Amino acid sequence: MIGLEIRNLWKKMGPNQALSGVGFRVSPGHLCGLIGPEGAGKTTLLRVLAGLLKPNEGEVSYLLNGEIRSFESIRADIAYMPERQSLYPDLSVAEHMDFFKELYQVDESTYLTRRKELLHITRLTEFEDRPAGKLSGGMYKKLGLMCALLRSPKLLLLDEPTNGVDPISRREFWDLLYRLVHQGITVLVSTAYMDEAERCGQVQLLQDGKLLAEGEPREILLAESVDSFDAFYLKKGAEV
Repeated sequence: MIGLEIRNLWKKMGPNQALSGVGFRVSPGHLCGLIGPEGAGKTTLLRVLAGLLKPNEGEVSYLLNGEIRSFESIRADIAYMPERQSLYPDLSVAEHMDFFKELYQVDESTYLTRRKELLHITRLTEFEDRPAGKLSGGMYKKLGLMCALLRSPKLLLLDEPTNGVDPISRREFWDLLYRLVHQGITVLVSTAYMDEAERCGQVQLLQDGKLLAEGEPREILLAESVDSFDAFYLKKGAEV
């Protein structure tokens, strides 16, 4: 299993200071939430962790079974799902699976087993022939997740996967994430939905590129004497 140690990350994006000294740890095999309103720095942080951006200062250590590994050595074990996914509207669910199988160079035997499992847990088996452009918002997100999982990652980075999804599909998506964690996958998910913070095992609360608090959700609420994360951010003077 993969864990993370993030130390003093600073990143400037144009005139904006997107990250200002952010640091925390992600325990292996846990579901960790990056929580914060728009502009908090969540996407920038995930892109740094995925190797798509380099920080101006600070560093990220990737730990595989407790041992520090280089990013290059575990790159294939990391899957990143951006908020705006690059799926092809004219390709069906099945055709997307075949495409990503070739992209990730998954062998045929592994692919057939993984494909069947992923279609089952996402409940997309009956929609294999449906084009991505005709899927509901929730099903579209599940297809994106399924494509990311095809390479059997040990670390899954998800950028606001439930944004714009109806409440029922949001709940199903979180149930799916719990199943992945039970399989030993470390999941780091960002969200601006404050109610989703309490679904995580640990959270990092961001605002304007700074880390406001981190830890187990209920412990943070108790320490701040608030009953919700909406109230937490209002107390800190942020818009949610």
